Amino acid sequence: MTTPELSCEQTTLDNGLQLLVVPMPQIHSVVIEAQLRAGPRYETADECGLSHFLEHMLYRGTARHPSAHQQALAFESRGGTLGAATYVDHGTLGIAIPPECFEPVLELFGEVFGAPIFDSLEIEKKIVREEILEGLDDAGNEIDPDTLIRRLAYGDNSLGRPITGSIARVEAMTREELEAHHRKLYVGENTVVTVAGRVDPDQVLRLAREHFRSLPRGATLKPEQAPQIADGARFQYVRHASSQTQLQVAFHAPGEHSALEPATDMLLRILDDGMSTRLYHQICDERGLCYDVSAAYEAYSDCGLFDISAESDHERAPEVLSEVLRLLFDLAEHGPTDAELDKAKTRYGFQLAELVDHPEEAAEFFGFGCLTGVARTPGARWERLSSLTRAEVRDAASQLFRPATLHVVGVGGAKKRQQDALRSLALG
Repeated sequence: MTTPELSCEQTTLDNGLQLLVVPMPQIHSVVIEAQLRAGPRYETADECGLSHFLEHMLYRGTARHPSAHQQALAFESRGGTLGAATYVDHGTLGIAIPPECFEPVLELFGEVFGAPIFDSLEIEKKIVREEILEGLDDAGNEIDPDTLIRRLAYGDNSLGRPITGSIARVEAMTREELEAHHRKLYVGENTVVTVAGRVDPDQVLRLAREHFRSLPRGATLKPEQAPQIADGARFQYVRHASSQTQLQVAFHAPGEHSALEPATDMLLRILDDGMSTRLYHQICDERGLCYDVSAAYEAYSDCGLFDISAESDHERAPEVLSEVLRLLFDLAEHGPTDAELDKAKTRYGFQLAELVDHPEEAAEFFGFGCLTGVARTPGARWERLSSLTRAEVRDAASQLFRPATLHVVGVGGAKKRQQDALRSLALG
């Protein structure tokens, strides 16, 4: 299989901002996406939640459109809806629009990114408070498995902190510290802007220079500290009144620049890329243990986390965990079959080929690669993953899926007997 190679033109603006242009003349839309280093990975304990709250404040207006409603109307009247997200170690802001609206939308996009007015701070605090409450029980205890597993895996390191911060911290945030945090994050050296779709690269460069020129240079953010990762299985069960137990099974994994990253990515695809993969097939189709099961791999600059998520009846949770571990340790011992590896490669090749039809995914692919310093192209990525052998994938699995690096979180109303069974499986 061959993957069509999208061209990507990269320019460094005078303030250090990286501008990527991906011309896609066959597409009837344009995507503008900004990616920046943000999130708890780049916050101190006292700052935790500031990046996420800043993301919310980007919706609250600019000088020309001084309210959340007026700003949303300005974007939506031109065919698009602004979207933003904060992750553990990066943030995004993006929009898809008709090509004829590109120039006015890029101007407004630059204003939102570089000069929000921080309107209605107290109202936004109420909104973020409601978001945080979704991950807490009635007593204020954390019940979100994703947050709990990172805390279990990384402890006091910034990677183990909640993206949203705490309610108390949000309520104490001031305009002054939000503005200071904005001046640190939303700067040229810390930002990649990608424009993908039906555009003229020369026009994009001219307009980007105009609409991002006021952005200060700043500096590239660096993580507060590298996590101290030591062997030792860990287990936590959080009581919560629910009809099912949520299980999160995680292992420390390679970082973005590790030689093992490609094979670990392939492991993810072998385990969970469609309903015929061994994870879904053996746990759901063959045994009927749960409605769904999924896997994820997050690679950070210097480390990563590979996890499996599943929900099941409390009584069956130990059986689900046992089966998940059996599958993973079997991969570590024997690796994938030839058929599994060939299918995973074929599907990934097709997904890369689809980038030519999806400017949102193309912008994310190139932008994130530039932000992380991986700077891969679809062709280069395909060449590396398609060349992986069974032995390489097996070796990656054997280093990844080890009992000594196992972390298990359960959330639900399981009885002590079931919790003890889960603990025994996790800790050996």
